Amino acid sequence: MTEDSHEAATHENVPSRQRKRFPGISSRAYEHPADRSALVALRKLTGFDTVFKAMSALLPERSLRLLFLSDSVRVGDAQFAHLHAMLRDACYILDLEKVPAMYVAQDPKPNAMCIGLDEPIIVVTTGLVELLDEEEMRAVVGHEVGHALSGHSVYRTILLFLTNLALKVAWIPLGNVAIMAIVTALREWFRKSELSADRAGLLVGQDLQASMRGLMKIAGGNHLHEMNVDAFLEQAAEYEAGGDLRDSVLKILNVLPRTHPFTTVRAAELKKWAESRDYQRIMDGHYPRREEDKDTSVTDSLRDSATHYADTVRHSKDPLMKLVGDIAGGAGDLGGKLRDKFTGGGGSNGGNAGKGDRPSDEGPGKS
Repeated sequence: MTEDSHEAATHENVPSRQRKRFPGISSRAYEHPADRSALVALRKLTGFDTVFKAMSALLPERSLRLLFLSDSVRVGDAQFAHLHAMLRDACYILDLEKVPAMYVAQDPKPNAMCIGLDEPIIVVTTGLVELLDEEEMRAVVGHEVGHALSGHSVYRTILLFLTNLALKVAWIPLGNVAIMAIVTALREWFRKSELSADRAGLLVGQDLQASMRGLMKIAGGNHLHEMNVDAFLEQAAEYEAGGDLRDSVLKILNVLPRTHPFTTVRAAELKKWAESRDYQRIMDGHYPRREEDKDTSVTDSLRDSATHYADTVRHSKDPLMKLVGDIAGGAGDLGGKLRDKFTGGGGSNGGNAGKGDRPSDEGPGKS
């Protein structure tokens, strides 16, 4: 496959085993509500439009393509043919007409990314290729094709360059603060977009156990005989529910510098979606089509995102989220709640709260 002639996925590129295909599927079918709301919030960030336009002008597509063309191995019929077959399969299943360029880069750390401004480029590291088996890798390739179908590559590319830029201008106080504000917002969206792409990977691989194995290997290495899916998911439940408010704050601080959600959290989120009615409807052939995207209401998308966050707060076992839910429900005095949560005191201040102290119902819906 030459650089400028990526072949279109055709009906001849059928998967190696029977899998369902989703003609005309819209990325809205698998996008996590938090992904959409984080992207809306990002676009509303002061200065983002200016930075976005400037970065788009400064970062021509050709520079990225030349970078990987010169120092990585391009996947095709003659190189990493098994990955090329997986890529074509993934594009066939998700009905992505143009197969993105794919490269293997020498790096012992398992990683994959989809970047590019005009056209997406998929890059996987040698560490990832050596770590995963065929079905696990198929889910990862589907994950990256999901990023391409969702149009994530543009924002991910800007995050990559802004992160490097922030390091170079760290000595400029105000300049660095402005850039880091946008980087932080981009990272928040980036983490949410990973949840969407995990779902796309499952739609391509159609093997939940393979997706779970891949995530476990990314967390604990190639030692599956020493790991257990149920125990791994129990870690996610313990992480969400454990500790007090101090631990909730530490969780936030731990995740802020990361581009990806924690692996156990990703596994739990994917399993939950795989068991949902939404996933089953897609597998039954009932999903939004790309041809309907132009008629999609932004208000409806925001409403869905707000509903998701409200449900998350309502059902979360995290101490901070439970406190937010209590406050939104008019449970009483905030100061008393904070004191009791930190000290373990059982005293109730609810009786001192008047009706006028009831907070706004908008609390749980905010991102």
